[in-house]
Amino acid sequence: MSGKRLAIEAELELLQRESFSYFVHETNPANGLVIDKTAPDWPASIAATGFALAAYPVGVERGFMSRAAAVERALTTLRFFCNSPHGPEADATGYQGLYYHFLDMRTGRRAWQCELSTVDSAFLLAGALTAREYFDADTADEHEIGTLADALYRRANWRWAQNQGATLTHGWKPESGFLRYRWQGYDEALLLYILALGSPTHPLSERSYAAWSSTYQWRHSYGCDYLYAGSLFTHQLAHIWIDFRGIQDAFMRDKGIDYFENSRRATYVQQQYAIDNPLKWKGYGRCCWGISASDGPGPDTIKVDGKKRRFFGYLARGVPHGPDDGTLAPFAVVASLPFAPEIVLPAIDYFVHELKLKAVNPYGFKATFNATYPGEAGSVFGWVAPWHYGLNQGPIVLMIENYRSALLWRLMRNCPYIANGLRQAGFTGFGRVPVSGDSTR
Repeated sequence: MSGKRLAIEAELELLQRESFSYFVHETNPANGLVIDKTAPDWPASIAATGFALAAYPVGVERGFMSRAAAVERALTTLRFFCNSPHGPEADATGYQGLYYHFLDMRTGRRAWQCELSTVDSAFLLAGALTAREYFDADTADEHEIGTLADALYRRANWRWAQNQGATLTHGWKPESGFLRYRWQGYDEALLLYILALGSPTHPLSERSYAAWSSTYQWRHSYGCDYLYAGSLFTHQLAHIWIDFRGIQDAFMRDKGIDYFENSRRATYVQQQYAIDNPLKWKGYGRCCWGISASDGPGPDTIKVDGKKRRFFGYLARGVPHGPDDGTLAPFAVVASLPFAPEIVLPAIDYFVHELKLKAVNPYGFKATFNATYPGEAGSVFGWVAPWHYGLNQGPIVLMIENYRSALLWRLMRNCPYIANGLRQAGFTGFGRVPVSGDSTR
């Protein structure tokens, strides 16, 4: 291996280790819940907890955590969800096999009168199934991990979550019933639908997937024809668990590409948008991009260099149609590493060495920054998010690993529920592309 390659591997290893440490230190050891963000008295996120379950195998493989410690954490988490209060009560942990978006870190009960979330439940269950596939040694504890993960997945009532419609709803609240919104347009629900289609107990029909995918938008931006979704994270999250190289559903067969290639194109659109920088935000460029769902300096409207500028708080930012307020999220760049390493690696290097976005930081990169919004005096990156987020750290750890070894992809290729869900969604082409380490380069 060349010296340059060794330096890249060392940089990725360090970033991966630092990001993984979020799950080491921001988890309640009594129940396995992972805090959504590092603000005081903040609740847990079930999606972040799912990322933690998927990250523990990476921690073992990379020597960040012993297998015994990872088994203990995974088992604690799965036992909690299997045994937690489950029913229509307003202060339960879940209902109908799905779980509330945010949970109290200590008690594990619903926080903030939030919704029972279909997509966040999917991230939690995908993490549980990752643990099921990885921890398969012939021991009582690892057998129990498999049993509990299986039980959790089988309990999810996806048909109920349709609320008698063709597509899945976003969620449900005990006070008011189902949310008015349904999943439509290409987004992170790709994983949700595959998990729901693969269920042996409450499966969706192929008609449901067809109804969802019929709302896709095929667009042309910056020289690329691609399946549109504005925020970069929507092109990444399903790919954490599923290797879409070489397999196609009906939509992708018609377009002659696969979802992996689509995400590569979306990544290039992001970079080209930053180079073009139509709104003239500070800092954007060839190695400085990453517009996604993230924290921001707003809500605020101020004058910058004599021009009135509007800034947002936490928001699903996107390109090329916005919203875009100059806020960049490094995690969104790193999570595109498997798709386009030739443009992602230079951006990571720029963030590390030029912007020094890891300086005095416990968990790798700062969550978000905005070079246009005034920050501390002398800061080259302007405003910086004061908190870290589990939803940022998970994709960094997991997509670096898919780039380095394809671990998550190999594990989930062996998961019968994922395989069944893909087939039910009409995917073909299985076996064309071998899943092996280093195959993305």
